[in-house]
Amino acid sequence: MSNTSRYSKEKFYNDLKTLCLIIADAFIINFSSFCALFVRYEFSYKDLYDSGFLINAAKLAPLFTAIIIIVFILFRLYKRIWKFAGVDEFITIAAACLAATAAVAVSLFILRHIFNIWLPRSYSILFFFFLLSLTTAVRFSYRFLGKIKRTVKKMNIDQRIMIIGAGRSGAMVLREFQGSSHSNGKVVCFLDRDPDKIHKYIHGIKVVDNCDHIPENVEKYRIDQIILAVPDATNLEKRTLITECQKTKCDLKIVPAIYQLANGDVSIEKIRKVEIDDLLGRDSIQVDLSEISAYLSGKTVLVTGGGGSIGSELCRQIAKNTPKKLVIFDIYENSAYSIQQELRAKYPELDLDVIIGSVRDIHRVDTVFDKYRPDIVYHAAAHKHVPLMEDSPNEAIKNNVFGTYNTARISDKYGVSTFVLISTDKAVNPTNIMGASKRLCEMIIECFAKISHNTKFVAVRFGNVLGSNGSVIPLFRKQIQRGGPVTVTHRDIIRYFMTIPEAVSLVLQAGCYAKGGEIFVLDMGQPVKIDDLARKMIKLSGFEPDVDIKIEYTGLRPGEKLYEELLMLEEGLEKTKNDLIFIGKLSDVDADEFFTQLAYLRDECYKDGNGIKQYVSKIVTTYTPKD
Repeated sequence: MSNTSRYSKEKFYNDLKTLCLIIADAFIINFSSFCALFVRYEFSYKDLYDSGFLINAAKLAPLFTAIIIIVFILFRLYKRIWKFAGVDEFITIAAACLAATAAVAVSLFILRHIFNIWLPRSYSILFFFFLLSLTTAVRFSYRFLGKIKRTVKKMNIDQRIMIIGAGRSGAMVLREFQGSSHSNGKVVCFLDRDPDKIHKYIHGIKVVDNCDHIPENVEKYRIDQIILAVPDATNLEKRTLITECQKTKCDLKIVPAIYQLANGDVSIEKIRKVEIDDLLGRDSIQVDLSEISAYLSGKTVLVTGGGGSIGSELCRQIAKNTPKKLVIFDIYENSAYSIQQELRAKYPELDLDVIIGSVRDIHRVDTVFDKYRPDIVYHAAAHKHVPLMEDSPNEAIKNNVFGTYNTARISDKYGVSTFVLISTDKAVNPTNIMGASKRLCEMIIECFAKISHNTKFVAVRFGNVLGSNGSVIPLFRKQIQRGGPVTVTHRDIIRYFMTIPEAVSLVLQAGCYAKGGEIFVLDMGQPVKIDDLARKMIKLSGFEPDVDIKIEYTGLRPGEKLYEELLMLEEGLEKTKNDLIFIGKLSDVDADEFFTQLAYLRDECYKDGNGIKQYVSKIVTTYTPKD
């Protein structure tokens, strides 16, 4: 069949559906008119007939039908995809019905004074409610019938598939579906961003449209599954496409990374679900890998907290850069064992030692440093869960503050070249003890940077990490798997996000740039509303927010704030060679006075009672305890 004949056939069916809807509306208009009069005369057909209004209504029916259908056309009620009707569509229907009723009322006023044809005053009000109810019912029945249709479709083996991206990756995916024994779907069309590809064919499958009309084409071609095959697209472009795809009820998947495509390594089994990382909304942070490699190669590197989310990724990326030796220091034996086994399997030539111990124990830290004499230290060991630390503030100070102090002091003692502290945006104007403790850690780094003659002390500050232990992503996933509810603390709460590899790349490059005393800050783009994040995760899991999976708002937790900041007012920003990495100069801290305060703080955190927060607020003046 030629392109022209196919297009004519599709246009014919679309025009036929529109005509059927107009006929249905004509019936609704006249039926609503009769019902309005019937209710007005208290369901007495005899009284209605004797009144003469039934005859008047019949005379006016063609005029009213024409007026209302014209109004509906102006409101584009015949150009919408009702399969996905929601609140916005209902508002449009209500506005159209109100405008139509107003037009009818004006017509009645004119006709009464010119031709003496009139209807009861209550007619317009009653007519509006019947017209709105029936018009809404007919259009929303598309969604109801669509749900039944999708249920029936799921009982069949084959799914109808749309591929977005008619390039090399899209063609490879199509061949997989056409030839793989694992395929249970049929590719029926392509969409592509390139206008030159539209109306052309790839292996017999047509590129039907551009990427601006995803929901319309899903409806038109009865699509069950969408595959995003644009591995070369930026994160922002992917996010735009995914957002459009989420307006449909289709299962959404994405092809592997472009380096796998380059090797021809694409199969149906490797086409994955869209992950929340794909919705970051900005391009990935780029770092100078050669710079990092030159910096780490041949060095002895020690990572505290090496089994945690950030620490373990630090170890992975360090291992790729041929260090002389990698030492992992962690208190949690299970996580330390896990990363040890992973690295030994992947890098059998790596000289790796895993040491169990606590940064609180300065003697243990001293022993480890004396044995290994590390050149570079990445300090990732810390308590980070805000609500837990609010309930156990003394432990936050013992582990975060004095763990950092011990490690920094011993690093200076043994002449470590570079010490990098992993900090957080919660250290800026902290509202919780965890953030205040990390601010104290930054102050420790600044003081040691001033007094040390051997070691460059720096800190790296970034926001929330996608997928890290304790972050909202794993929590939301578990809640969705349980069937909900998904809990969000506040509708308006926002956070900056980055991926774990991005965070670690920044930490590693910070070591390259370190001169001593800096805080490195990532330009993380626009913050993300946690409520929006939850809704997107629910949709990506194939459910409808507040329909299949409920969202509950639990209220801000102790010490939590609506938004996080990356810099304090007294800090300036200085560019680095990486356009997305900045240096914020720390505020001036008197080292002698600060270390005296730390001595008193150490005594305070080992006392019983709740005075630790107030004492910390005297040192960190930007921190005000909520209680």
